[in-house]
This record gives sequence, C-alpha cells and structure tokens, in this order.
Amino acid sequence: SLSGGMSYFEAFSKEKSSMVYDVVDGSDGFYSCRIEKDSRSRMNVTFSLKSAELDAKFVKEAAEKNLVGLKGHRSVGGIRASLYNAVSLDDTQKLVNFMKEFMAANA
Repeated sequence: SLSGGMSYFEAFSKEKSSMVYDVVDGSDGFYSCRIEKDSRSRMNVTFSLKSAELDAKFVKEAAEKNLVGLKGHRSVGGIRASLYNAVSLDDTQKLVNFMKEFMAANA
C-alpha cells in the first residue's frame, strides 16, 4: 500500500535526482546549483557550469551521446535534466557517467 509513506514514484525520483545532485555537490565547484538543498526539485534538476561556453559544450557533447533535452530555460541558462517517471535509473546513470567524464575532461 502507498498510504503513510513515499510512493514508489516519489522514492524513484528521489533516488534519481540524488544521483545527479551528488555529482553536482561533489564536483568542487565545477558544477553548481543555485537552489538550496531543501528546495531542490526531484523532477527538474538544474545546475550550471563555470561559463555559458562550458554549458553549451556540455549540452552539445551530451547530445552526441544521445542525452538530449538538457538545455536550461532560456532566461536562466545552465543545464536542466528532467527526470520524469519515464526516465529510467539506467538513463540517469548514463547522465551521471557523462557528467563525471565531462568534468574530468574539462576541469
């Protein structure tokens, strides 16, 4: 039963968003999130890199690896990873792996 606790989907989105935020928070400033930890979205994980050029490079190289839809809102910029229910744990892991590779190559 789903009463009295987190639903499967809530737990699932918390796990996925935590995977991405953990990379952001552990990146020593390479990635940054302007949103306080207790206010962060589990569905739309937003973060940015040190420059608009790096943001653009991240989005372009991610797209080459079939990681699409990462460009942030035009007024805010940065990166937005939408982790809706259709996004699997495997998809999320691919994004996390790419984030780590990109950081290693561009730090």
